[in-house]
Amino acid sequence: MAESNTDTKSSNQMWGGRFASGPDAIMEEINASIGFDKKLFAQDIRGSIAHATMLAHQGIISSDDKDKIVHGLNTILSEIESGNFEFSRRLEDIHMNIEARLATLIGPAAGRLHTARSRNDQVALDFRLWVKEELEKTERMLTGLIAAFLDRAEEHAESVMPGFTHLQTAQPVTFGHHCMAYVEMFGRDRSRVRHAIEHLDESPIGAAALAGTGYPIDRHMTAKALGFREPTRNSIDTVSDRDFAIEFLSIAAITGMHLSRLAEEIVIWSTPQFGFVRLSDAFSTGSSIMPQKKNPDAAELVRAKTGRINGSLVALLTIMKGLPLAYSKDMQEDKEQVFDAAESLELAIAAMTGMVRDMTVNTHRMKAAAGSGYSTATDLADWLVREAGLPFRDAHHVTGRAVALAESKGCDLSELPLADLQAIHSAITDKVYNVLTVEASVASRKSFGGTAPSEVRKQIAFWRARN
Repeated sequence: MAESNTDTKSSNQMWGGRFASGPDAIMEEINASIGFDKKLFAQDIRGSIAHATMLAHQGIISSDDKDKIVHGLNTILSEIESGNFEFSRRLEDIHMNIEARLATLIGPAAGRLHTARSRNDQVALDFRLWVKEELEKTERMLTGLIAAFLDRAEEHAESVMPGFTHLQTAQPVTFGHHCMAYVEMFGRDRSRVRHAIEHLDESPIGAAALAGTGYPIDRHMTAKALGFREPTRNSIDTVSDRDFAIEFLSIAAITGMHLSRLAEEIVIWSTPQFGFVRLSDAFSTGSSIMPQKKNPDAAELVRAKTGRINGSLVALLTIMKGLPLAYSKDMQEDKEQVFDAAESLELAIAAMTGMVRDMTVNTHRMKAAAGSGYSTATDLADWLVREAGLPFRDAHHVTGRAVALAESKGCDLSELPLADLQAIHSAITDKVYNVLTVEASVASRKSFGGTAPSEVRKQIAFWRARN
């Protein structure tokens, strides 16, 4: 979207008299952005109405011209929303398409709309408004996802499952506690969204091409009308800034990474080998040749969408990294990346929220798995420290010998006879069996933020109050 400060009536190229002939087909093809930036039509019209209203208020255009412009723009908005607007590639972008149609509708008054602005600050405004609205939508969707997890966490505050490190059974935890881990992750994502909205809450309109304008405009008036906190403070930075788009993509990539980790767990958990959860037909598909298969395709596609989002972030960073101030045509390539990432993120959050609410949790399978792999070994070591007074490193060694013995006997720690345990260390008494069950292990983890059901419920209450 190249800069343009000229009023024009041309229905073909809108650059005015500088160019004697139009671009050839290749130039038209590479230059046109209407195929994707038409998504900005509502923001463009909203910005133009605010700009025209300010121009009339400042006496730069007449009230009569302003009324004609506003009426014409509202007519165009209705035409686009009803599908009756014909977009033209010859007119390059959304701005010129709307301006040309406005000229057809209201005549010469349309030429006054572009007074005291450039396509540079116009597109910066449209794009910033769009990203702000998308961030607000993302915030609402993340709030819904967090709510879904809070419901499942409350339902399963006492449901025991294996906790993993290195995807190896580590210690028993509750499924509620595991769900609350994702509440924390998506809560941080939502905080990043809120900070991003605060960062971009400045109005670009009035910066013009790059140097501001000599007209007596009121940028605070347009900022307020468009819902921004204040105007931007440097006209050069204003038209060359795409930090807000990069920040959106960064947030999308981090959120996507969290969604992908969860998707991977759902894929693993839904295998027959784990059998922790089952997705309904609403989020699964079958095989074309294997009738027994039920594939977690929704989770797999969430996992894949993250790659697209990451690619969009890298693409825009690469586009922007070598650009001198202020505007360069390279920046036309920013929107497709953001639009694609936004669509992928919306789909991924919606799908994951659906899966969290949809999945059936097999608590019996989880509990059985929680006791495998000698997951209460740490509890034995802790008991030796508390009850027998051993230094932890000594207790760790004793516990290691107990695990090796249980492994050789093909039994769990809780199934070892007391005599065998006392042969390893004489301080062990029959009271040790009180800590060797998965339920006792989980219940004992009462440190702040721990997996004990009482602590899980405290964290659920905390998040319900702030969600």
